[in-house]
Amino acid sequence: MPPSAPAVADAAQDPAPQPPRNGVDRFFKISERGSSVSSEVRGGLATFFAMAYIIVLNPIILGAGTDKFGHQLDNGQLVTATALMAGLSTLLMGVIGNVPIAVAAGLGINAVVSLQLAPKMSWPDAMGMVVLAGVVLMILVASGLRQRVMDAIPSGLRRAIAIGIGMFISLIGLVDSGFVTRNPDAAKTSVPLGLGIGGQLQGWPVLIFVLGLALMFVLVVRKTRGAILIGIVVMAFVAIILNSLATIPDASWGLSVPEVPDKIVGAPDFGLIGHISLFGGFQEVGVLTGCLFVFTVLLSGFFDAMGTIIGVGEEAGLTDEKGQLPGMGRILMVDGVAVAAGGFGSASANTCFVESTAGVGEGARTGLANIVTGALFLLALVFTPLATVVPSQAATPALVVVGLLIMAANVKEIDWSDLTIAVPAFLTMIAMPFTYSITNGIGIGVFSFILLRAATGRVREIPWLLDVVGLCFLVYFLLNPIEQVLGVR
Repeated sequence: MPPSAPAVADAAQDPAPQPPRNGVDRFFKISERGSSVSSEVRGGLATFFAMAYIIVLNPIILGAGTDKFGHQLDNGQLVTATALMAGLSTLLMGVIGNVPIAVAAGLGINAVVSLQLAPKMSWPDAMGMVVLAGVVLMILVASGLRQRVMDAIPSGLRRAIAIGIGMFISLIGLVDSGFVTRNPDAAKTSVPLGLGIGGQLQGWPVLIFVLGLALMFVLVVRKTRGAILIGIVVMAFVAIILNSLATIPDASWGLSVPEVPDKIVGAPDFGLIGHISLFGGFQEVGVLTGCLFVFTVLLSGFFDAMGTIIGVGEEAGLTDEKGQLPGMGRILMVDGVAVAAGGFGSASANTCFVESTAGVGEGARTGLANIVTGALFLLALVFTPLATVVPSQAATPALVVVGLLIMAANVKEIDWSDLTIAVPAFLTMIAMPFTYSITNGIGIGVFSFILLRAATGRVREIPWLLDVVGLCFLVYFLLNPIEQVLGVR
């Protein structure tokens, strides 16, 4: 596939790939992939700053839940668990998978654990089911089934998944910055989202986002090295200065307030690590319901990660003519281990983060970028106050910029003349941002592809594994009536 704009910029300024210069270069294939140590470091930093919010957000989501016995998880312990599991999983992906795809607690899956699993059982039971989902994923990888499922997805649909992720992360950037907000239900409008507040941009924090977005686009257009990272760092400093001069409510900044913290170092609390019960949940809800819960976590983790791996791999230019990444089996196995590790640490299931595209936009092409990102997560165990200084308004412009670049690199590669590809591609692209879910987008795209190919007499062109995937998604989309039949509330 043609490289993205940042990749083109890097290629224009970097010399042609050279033989390995040292052991690190040889191990990570830095020169072989046309990268450099500086590009990998920049990429690792950019990815960390783009996803550091998870250190704060995951504890909020899990901490808001109450288990069957009225217990809530401790916020300090959740911060430690989130940073530790993200750091270890990201390092593992870098060393074994050798791809610039960072891993941390998955949004959406943590809500399922907090709001659906925990109320039916204890927290250790709920986290045990996450571990089981990770074990099943590892079995699917070991059998080769997971990779065959990925290979069964047509090229056009793969491109659409990448484009949908680009649109999705752009929407995430717009929403998390406050540039776009949800219209309150009291407004009784059919329009779910609107500009700023009441149709107007209000507050200094949104100005930081707008200036940051403009700065990043200018730097990208001028092919400036480190454009995204420079934008994040500059706007973080501007936000700190602005916050010290103006009276700005903390809530308007979102999760991270840009101010010099009272303390830089805080002691981590490892109390939740390993606090799980593998099969206790089945005693609480029964075997069928328990299996359904595991299936829910499994399916979300399976396809969220699959979509992200495809999207990031395409954006980094690491895929071959068949859309496959080198060492895919290792990448998928690490993803399965990360899911189980997240449950073991009581941080919910870890998954590949789409914000890794921020690092790819900075030139990251190898697992060395993950070493940087993972090390920063581990440093955040003791430097959490410092890690959360960067407000979302300074980091989220990166998601919008990268979203555009992903779309530009992939949209022209889809065969729009074949409606059996064009329609599923279109539905995949719009479903991801509109339903706020990568899994939903893939499911709708796969299901519509099967339907249209069958309706046009091209059944033999549908891989049998794709039919199986379509059946799984049918169960996924009909989960609510299935739960009612099983008596799950």
